[in-house]
Amino acid sequence: MKALFLITFIALHGFSLHAQDLLSELEKQQQPDPGLAIATFKGSRIINGQSVETRRKGELEFIFAHRFGLINEGAHTLWGLDQSVTRLGLEYGISDRLGVGVGRTSADKTFDGYVRYKVLRQRKTVPVTVTAVGSVFYRTTPRNADMPIPLKAGDRLAYATQLLLARKFSSRFSFQLNPIYVHRNTVNQLFENNDDFALGFAGRFKLTPGFALTAEYLKRLNARPNIAPDYVRYDAVGIGVDIETGGHVFQILLTNTLGMFERFTISETNENFWDGDIHFGFNITRTFQIAGKR
Repeated sequence: MKALFLITFIALHGFSLHAQDLLSELEKQQQPDPGLAIATFKGSRIINGQSVETRRKGELEFIFAHRFGLINEGAHTLWGLDQSVTRLGLEYGISDRLGVGVGRTSADKTFDGYVRYKVLRQRKTVPVTVTAVGSVFYRTTPRNADMPIPLKAGDRLAYATQLLLARKFSSRFSFQLNPIYVHRNTVNQLFENNDDFALGFAGRFKLTPGFALTAEYLKRLNARPNIAPDYVRYDAVGIGVDIETGGHVFQILLTNTLGMFERFTISETNENFWDGDIHFGFNITRTFQIAGKR
């Protein structure tokens, strides 16, 4: 119930600021090239996956992401609100194109770190924005003290590499395509792959200056058959709305995955969106200028 009150408070607070379009203001103030496409998406995350956006030099982005339990569990769990998973993350812009980020997710107590670099920026002579992202994940559960055979540090590591290609077709509509590669050092090779490949699709449609619809689908390309109950896996799906207010971007969403990072969303999503296994959640993004403006 505390989480529900938090959501309600944030939403009302945002609307009380008259839905100021933060990113539109940034576009007016910071766009050095009139032909350069910026704000293709609201922030560095679309729903669960990364976007082509990078922070500007000296900006620090704080991301608070929350996923509740399954809606289809009904009134007994208050449609999932009794349960929750969180991710706290920070991303810093070393330059306008280069950023680094860290985070920690409570789903399986995983720490993640990543580097992103914007290779190309959409403009009149370049049709798309291209951003490369490399990530590393360290899973801290289960603890070795709880296991008959302790895990080595290397067994807990996983990696992901992806190339994000996006086009802002108009001031209202943006679309992104991203091939993703995930490697996990240690898996049950009878039922799982060390190496997983996926193709992500995502879109955004802006309805008003402060309100947009988003959707995301992460299609696994080399999925193993679901023949063991403990290793059933599905494609990660998400739909949501973005609300821009005077100081932050507030994303309300529905999804079938809890991980909020690539190792989990691509390789370990174990609930089926199309069967009603859906989690309500939100992302709150707040950006701070901590280094001097140019």
